[in-house]
Amino acid sequence: MNLAFFLFVMLITAFVLHPAVTGISLVAACIYAFYLKGRKALKFFLIFVLPVIVFVAALNPVFNHAGTTVLFYFKNGNAVTREAVLYGIVSACMFAALIMWCVCLSSVMTSDKYVCLFGKAIPTLSLVFSMVLRFVPRLFSRIKLCSQAQKSVAPSFGKNPVKAVRHGLSVLSATVTWALESAVNISDSMKSRGYGLPGRTSYSIYRFDRRDAVMGILMAVCFALSAAAMATKHIWFRFYPSVKYSGTDAFSVIGYAAFLILCMLPVILNVKENAEWRIIRSRL
Repeated sequence: MNLAFFLFVMLITAFVLHPAVTGISLVAACIYAFYLKGRKALKFFLIFVLPVIVFVAALNPVFNHAGTTVLFYFKNGNAVTREAVLYGIVSACMFAALIMWCVCLSSVMTSDKYVCLFGKAIPTLSLVFSMVLRFVPRLFSRIKLCSQAQKSVAPSFGKNPVKAVRHGLSVLSATVTWALESAVNISDSMKSRGYGLPGRTSYSIYRFDRRDAVMGILMAVCFALSAAAMATKHIWFRFYPSVKYSGTDAFSVIGYAAFLILCMLPVILNVKENAEWRIIRSRL
């Protein structure tokens, strides 16, 4: 259900360039990311995502001069139009929303979940993918650990480039050695556990139960209502040559509400579960 949720949300976010839809997606993605990762998500948004929004929003009017509503002219005679500015802002927010949803996806979809989903259909690819997901963060943490160990031996190399290069090579050598030893250990472990033998079965701790069915139906209904409102032009926005958009009617409100519920569904469920646990623990 986790992967289906992200597919539904990211499909609408990527293919429907509408200010309201993009705004809902971006706000929901940020709330979910802050809920999952706390200050790390806030730091990532302020340091990386926010500059991307500003850069993309400012870049589009510089190179795209389409539109009928001219705000002002550059010295070279090129016009800056309201349509280009608005398109740049919405496009930037769309990219930011997708980035934040990917942050949530990386936190929720662990390697064992990928193996559970694709282990029977494409076992080799799912195993390699899950190993890469696990290996990359371990590699960076090992590089940081080796660098700290080297600095404890030689606390400071100042502005000496030779010592800096030696430090980097020592860290690289130690990290590569660890990676090779880890690969050998993993290979031996897989061989001893019977990997690759014919008839080998797989086990997963995840089971599809009634709650998953209910959530799947709810997500499918919300996605279908949102997609139907957008496909039938009840939720529609045009940037060029002039700004034009659909009015507000009952079906468009249903589409907006369905997409909002779809985007906020994980946060609602997590908050509800945490509240239930607090109530249960308070009664003990």
